[in-house]
Amino acid sequence: VEDQDYLEGDLEGQVNGDLDGEVERDEKRRGSPTLSLSNFSSSLRAVIRIKQKYQIMKKRRQELGLTLATAGALTGAPPRSSPKIFTFDALTPSAFPTLSPSIHQRKKRQKKKRVLFPNGGGRRVPPKQDHSRAKYCLYLLCAIVFLQVYNAIENLDDHVLRYDLDGLEKTLRREVFGQQGAIEALLSHLKDYLSTYVHNKPLVVSLHGPSGVGKSHLGRLLAGHFRSVVGDTLVLQYYVLHHCPQEADALQCADDLSTLISEMVERAEEEEKIPLFIFDEVEHMQEEILDTLWQLVASKQSNEYLNAIYLFLSNLGHAHITKHMLHNSSSISMTMTASGRHSNLVKELTPLLRNTLEQLHPLWKEADILPLGLLEKGHVMECFLDEMTREGFYPDHTNIERLAGEIDYYPAVGGHEYSQTGCKQVVAKVNLL
Repeated sequence: VEDQDYLEGDLEGQVNGDLDGEVERDEKRRGSPTLSLSNFSSSLRAVIRIKQKYQIMKKRRQELGLTLATAGALTGAPPRSSPKIFTFDALTPSAFPTLSPSIHQRKKRQKKKRVLFPNGGGRRVPPKQDHSRAKYCLYLLCAIVFLQVYNAIENLDDHVLRYDLDGLEKTLRREVFGQQGAIEALLSHLKDYLSTYVHNKPLVVSLHGPSGVGKSHLGRLLAGHFRSVVGDTLVLQYYVLHHCPQEADALQCADDLSTLISEMVERAEEEEKIPLFIFDEVEHMQEEILDTLWQLVASKQSNEYLNAIYLFLSNLGHAHITKHMLHNSSSISMTMTASGRHSNLVKELTPLLRNTLEQLHPLWKEADILPLGLLEKGHVMECFLDEMTREGFYPDHTNIERLAGEIDYYPAVGGHEYSQTGCKQVVAKVNLL
């Protein structure tokens, strides 16, 4: 190997020396004032000689390399190989040496070192991430929706407050006796309907009960309250025996009633209020009037006809109510509230009453039916107390109990003593005092 390196060095030195000599001679010739063809040919011959000499020396070096390789094979020396060209094609991940855990830890610690900047002299604050502006639009949209919902709720409350249903509830609980369950059901219908001004159908409620249980009195209280909140022109109390006593005038009465209702609903539409129509003693109402009311209630003529309250008062189906209460009083618990008793009464009597009423006229297909139960002796005594107070009599309990005993009652059933005429005779007996 040392001899080969020596030969290579000698070869390169000779070639370089010959080239340097030839270059110097060439420069001298060029520096001479006269140039000829012979000078150029001599330079060419020198280059050829140098090339020949280089090839001869190269051949000698190859022969010497083969000789040395043969000698190394005989002596056990590793053979000399020609240098390989380095590329990345043959490299694989396994070719790299694996680093020890300590080296990895040192590199991690080096990466965790703080980077100091020359300007501030300390750590720079990391740049803040840019927040999307769409978030602000989303927040604004949520706020707008919240305000709209809140405003709608406030408008509903304002619309209900206009009719003062709380005051109406206090009045009915104070003035009407023995019908607390029916009052709660009626107020529930009114609150649901009056909570908004736009409706898809009018509110139709039909109250049924025996004589003297407070139907007409309830209608008068409702009429007086609504007159105070919406005005006299938007409340109608229709007594068929008073407004249309003759059977022959039924058709004309029906036309007049239709015209009157149309005028009232148009006026209510202009004032953005809901009118109230109360029809008492419906059991005496002629067929023509019932047909007219059915067309007004069931028709989809325009919006103003949908924003109205119709209240029908009658004793139709009173026989079913009386029979049911007398036969089922023993099963009614004394601890049950008035609302619970009325709920059971409605659940058991409504299908039977609806079937009976729909056979009379299809008007009751559009109505919500509320039955009024019989009054007990305690309720009659409350009626006497209220009437005597109104007339200025001293409310003597002994006198009230005596007057209440003069009323006819059904046989006591399950601890309940129901009046046959309710409070109908109370006013007449107080007037005799």
